[in-house]
Amino acid sequence: MLELDTGGDGRPLRAAVLLDRDGVIIENRDNYVRSWADVSIYPQALEALARLHEAGYPVALVTNQSAVGRGLLSLAEARQINGRLVGAIERAGGRVEDVYMCPHAPDEGCNCRKPRPGLIWQAAEELGLDLSGSVLIGDALSDLEAGQRAGVGWTALVRTGRGAAEERRAAGPVRVYDTLSAAVEALLTGEVERQTD
Repeated sequence: MLELDTGGDGRPLRAAVLLDRDGVIIENRDNYVRSWADVSIYPQALEALARLHEAGYPVALVTNQSAVGRGLLSLAEARQINGRLVGAIERAGGRVEDVYMCPHAPDEGCNCRKPRPGLIWQAAEELGLDLSGSVLIGDALSDLEAGQRAGVGWTALVRTGRGAAEERRAAGPVRVYDTLSAAVEALLTGEVERQTD
C-alpha cells in the first residue's frame, strides 16, 4: 500500500482504489438492482478485489443508486444489498473499507451523484485518502468525470456493464480495460505509473 503526504492530523494519507459497483463488480440491470436476487457478481471482480487486498490497497465503493430516489427500493434495502456484497467480497479474500452511495434521483440536484465529486470527497475525508495518488475505475464516463473533478490521479473505464458503449461515446482519450481484473493487473504491474501524464 502506498502512503503519501500527511493529513491534518499528521497521519499519512493513503492511495486507494475507488470502484463503481454496477457494471464493475456486479452486472447492471436495466430495471435496477432492487434486491439481492438481482445481484450477479463477476467472478473476475472477486479475484481482482482479493489481489488488491493482498497488495495492501484500501478499496472503497462509490455508487449512484437512483432506484432509492425513484422509490423502487428503500434506503435500508439498498444498504442491505451493499452489506451482502461486501460480505461476499470478504469471503473471497477481498476487503472494502466502506461503501459511499448516492441514493438520490437524477433531478434532485445533490452533490453526491456522479459525475459530481461529492462521494469521492466524502471517502477521502473519512478514510484519509490521497486522491492524487488514487485510482478510480468505473463503467461510465460519469464515473471518470467524477474522479477527475475530485482530483483522482488515475481513472479507467472497464468494458463490462455499460463500458463498451460508453467507450464509443468518449470525446477524448480514455484508459480502457476489458474487466476490473485487467485494470487491477495494470495497477499492480506498474502500468498505471507509466500511463500517468
